[in-house]
Amino acid sequence: MASNLSKRSNGYKRRMEAFSRKPDAVVALLERALGAGFTADYVLMDSWFTQAPLLRELAAKGLPVIGMVKEMKQRYLVQGKRMTLREVFQSLPTSKAKDIKGSVIVHTACGLPVKLVFVRNRNKKREWLAILSTDVTLDAAEIVRIYGMRWSIETFFKVTKSYLKLGTEFQSRSFDGLISHTTIVFSRYLAMDYERRQSSDDRTLGGLFFLFADEVRDLDYQTALQQLMSLFLEMSQAKTKKNKIAVFCQLHEWISGLPSYIKGLFADLSCES
Repeated sequence: MASNLSKRSNGYKRRMEAFSRKPDAVVALLERALGAGFTADYVLMDSWFTQAPLLRELAAKGLPVIGMVKEMKQRYLVQGKRMTLREVFQSLPTSKAKDIKGSVIVHTACGLPVKLVFVRNRNKKREWLAILSTDVTLDAAEIVRIYGMRWSIETFFKVTKSYLKLGTEFQSRSFDGLISHTTIVFSRYLAMDYERRQSSDDRTLGGLFFLFADEVRDLDYQTALQQLMSLFLEMSQAKTKKNKIAVFCQLHEWISGLPSYIKGLFADLSCES
C-alpha cells in the first residue's frame, strides 16, 4: 500500500478488498449490491464458498443460498447423528429417478437447517453431486433448476479468458493497471452481450408470454393451406346457389378464425354470391 494513496480514492478501496478474506469480500459485495437497489431471490455459489460460517452470515441477512458442496471434513446432523456427506447419501432410500438421487433436510454444525439434494454426475455416472439450499421449502427439482443458472457465469469466464484475453492481453505490476484491464474486458463483454440480446435473442416478455401461450392457438402455414384447398374443392362441387352461399359462409368463418398474421393476407378478399 503506497503511503501517499488517499483513503477516499477507489484505488485504496480496491486494495483493501484485496487484503480481505474472500468470504468477507463476498458479504461486502452483496451488501453493496443490495444498497445500490439490486434484488435477488437466491445467492448461487460454487463449492469454494459454500461453507457453514458464510451460509449462516448470509442467512442472518435474509439471503437464501444455493450452492454446490463437496465431501470434506464437515459433518451434518441427521436425527442427532453426525454424518459425512457420503454417509448422508448412503442413508437415503434407493431412488429410481434418472437424475435426482434423493434429498434430505439436515443441520450444519452451527445448527443451520439446510436441504441437501443429490444428483447424478453426468460426466461420471457412478458418482454423484450434492447441492445445498438454505431454503428448505424448495422442491429438489427446483433447487437443481435454480442452481443450473450458474452455467451462465462459467460461460462468462470462458469467453473473457479465451476470446477477450483476460489476463493475457495485458501484463503489468501495477495494481491499478490490472484493475483497469479487467474493467475494460468486462465492459467489452457487456457491450457484446447487449448486442447479441438485441439482434439474435428471441426471448419476449417472459412470464407474460407463457401466460398467454396456452390461450393462443397458432395455425401454421401448411395446415392453413390444407384447409383452404378443402374449401376450394367444396366450392368446385357446389352446383346450386344455396350450396355456393353455404360454402362462402364457411370460407368467411375460416378466415375470421385465422391468426392475425395469416388473416392479413386476405384483407382485400371479397366475393359475390
